[in-house]
Amino acid sequence: MNVRRREPGARARLAALAALPAALLVACGGSSEPSLPQLAAASPGTLQSCSELAARINFANTTITAANPVAEGTLTVAGKPVRAHCQITGKMFERVSTVDGKSYAIGFEMRLPTAWNGRFFYQANGGIDGNVATAAGPVGGGGPLDNALNKGFAVLSSDAGHVGSMGPSFGIDPQARLDYGYQAVGKLTPMAKSAIQTAYGKGPDRSYIGGCSNGGRHAIVAAARYAELYDGFLVGNPGTQLPKAAIANIAGAQIYSTLASTPGDISTGFTQTERQLVSKAVLGKCDALDGSTDGLIQDTSACQAAFDLNRDVPTCTGERDGTCLSAAQKTGIAKVFSGVTTSAGTKVYASFPYDAGIGTNGWAGWKFSESLNRDSGAVAYIWQVPPTTEPLATFNGPSFSLTSDVGKLLNMVNATSATYTESALSFMTPPNPSNLSAVKNRGAKVMVYHGTNDPIFSSDDTTAWYDSVRAANNGDASNFARFYRVPGMNHCSGGPATDQFDMLTPLVNWVEKGEAPATVLASARGAGNAAGANADVPASWSATRTRPLCPYPQVARYNGAGDIESASSFSCK
Repeated sequence: MNVRRREPGARARLAALAALPAALLVACGGSSEPSLPQLAAASPGTLQSCSELAARINFANTTITAANPVAEGTLTVAGKPVRAHCQITGKMFERVSTVDGKSYAIGFEMRLPTAWNGRFFYQANGGIDGNVATAAGPVGGGGPLDNALNKGFAVLSSDAGHVGSMGPSFGIDPQARLDYGYQAVGKLTPMAKSAIQTAYGKGPDRSYIGGCSNGGRHAIVAAARYAELYDGFLVGNPGTQLPKAAIANIAGAQIYSTLASTPGDISTGFTQTERQLVSKAVLGKCDALDGSTDGLIQDTSACQAAFDLNRDVPTCTGERDGTCLSAAQKTGIAKVFSGVTTSAGTKVYASFPYDAGIGTNGWAGWKFSESLNRDSGAVAYIWQVPPTTEPLATFNGPSFSLTSDVGKLLNMVNATSATYTESALSFMTPPNPSNLSAVKNRGAKVMVYHGTNDPIFSSDDTTAWYDSVRAANNGDASNFARFYRVPGMNHCSGGPATDQFDMLTPLVNWVEKGEAPATVLASARGAGNAAGANADVPASWSATRTRPLCPYPQVARYNGAGDIESASSFSCK
C-alpha cells in the first residue's frame, strides 16, 4: 500500500487547527475539560403532619424540643406572605465544659414547608453566631424579595454551638471554638437530612448551603471540608481569613487613632467630609472606565491603577478643613488600603480597593466602631492561644485594640497548646482553599459574590482566592465556580450599589439543569422598594436602577447607547 508521508510543517498546521476549537472555547470562558457530572433535579413532596414530628424525629445526640405548625403569612418577606410550614426546634451534643464549667449545645431550628420542593438549605449565620436566627434562607444581597423557605426549601438555622449571651467568651471552651469554626455544620447536616426523611418520607434530593459575612465563611469552609454533603454553595462577602481580617481592622484602628483630631474618637482621623472627598476623587478617576459616568465603578481592577491617593486628593498646606488630607493622613490611609503590616513588615491580610462608598456610614461603622468593640473580643477570646483571662464583664475592647502588638496577635491566632490543639487559622479557614476538586468532580457548583466597598472582608481577598482556584483548574474554573463582584456594595448590603439580587435561583438552575449563569440581575433599592430602601442610593439614580453582575474577570460595560438606569444597556465583557 502506498502511503503519502506528511511533512513536519503540515503536521504542525493540522495539530494547530485541531486545537483551535478548544482554545476558542477557553478564550470565551468555557472549558476544554471533559463534561462534569450533571446532577438530577429535585422532586417535590408534601408534609403530612407537624406536631407529631417532635416524637418521631430520632437522631443520635439530638433532642427535639418542639414541633409547631406555622400558618401561611405568619412570616413575610418583602411584604409577601411566606408559605405554611412546620417549625422544629432542638439541640445537639449537650455538654458541660471541662474547661470553663459552662453548659453548651448546638441549638437549631428547622422550618419545613408543607409544600416542599425537595431541597434542603443550610442557613449559615453571621457575626460570631450564638443566635438561632429565623430559618428563612438568604438568596443573596441586601433587602431580599424572597427567601429559600418561601421558595419551598426545608431550611435549617443554628447558633453554631453557643448562646449569644456568652458573647465571645465561649471561645474559652476549645470545643465551642471548633463547633463555631466548622464542626457544627458537619454535625447538623446529617441530622437535618434525617429529620427531612422522617417528615416527608424521603431525604432531600439536592442540598444547598449559603450565607453572607461569617455565613459566607461557613459556606466556603463547607465547600472545602464537606463537599460530599452539599450540591450548591452560595458564598456572600466571605470572611475567608476572618481572624486576619479582624487583626487588620485593629491595625487600621491604631492608624486612625494616631490621625484623630479629637483624642478618643478615631473617626476624626478620617472624617465623613474627608471620606466623601476621597470618594469623589475616586469617581473622578474611575467612574468612566466602564464607558458610563453613572456613579458606579464597574472596573474595580482598572480603578486601582487609575487612582492615586497622593496625586488625586489635595494635600493640606494648613489645617484640615475637609477640602484636603494632611500628609500624615495620606500615609496612614494608604497603608490601610494597601494592606497593613506588622512592625516586622509582614502583611497581615489583604489590600482593599478604593471605591465610591467610602463616605457611607456603613463603611465607617466597621472601621471606627467594630474594630474597637467586636474585633477585639473575637481575637482575645475566640482566636488567640491562650485566650485572655480577663473576665468579659471588665474586658476593655477599645484598649485591647489600640494597645495590642499586631504582630503578636497574628502569632497568637496561629498558635496551639495542649488545651487548644487547633489554631484559629486552621478551624476558621478552608484547608487548601484553592482545591475544590471534590466539589467539581461530583457536579456541585459554587457561586460567590462580594461587595467591592466591603470595609471588613476585602473583595481583593476573595478575588485572590478565586484567582487561585482558577490557577488550580488550568486557568478556568467557570464550569463549576463563578465569582461576582458587586460594585459599591458594602458588607453584604448597602453602599451606593445595586445590591438587591437573587443568586439562589441561578445556583439551583446551574446545579440541577446545567444552566451556567452568565449574569445575575441586580437592582438598586431606592424609595418605595418592597424590601426597604437603601439610604446610600444616590438621589441622582433611578430608584429602580438595574445592572448585570458579571462573572469575574468580566466587567459590566456600557454599550454606548441606551438608558444608563437599565441593565440592558450594559454587557459583560
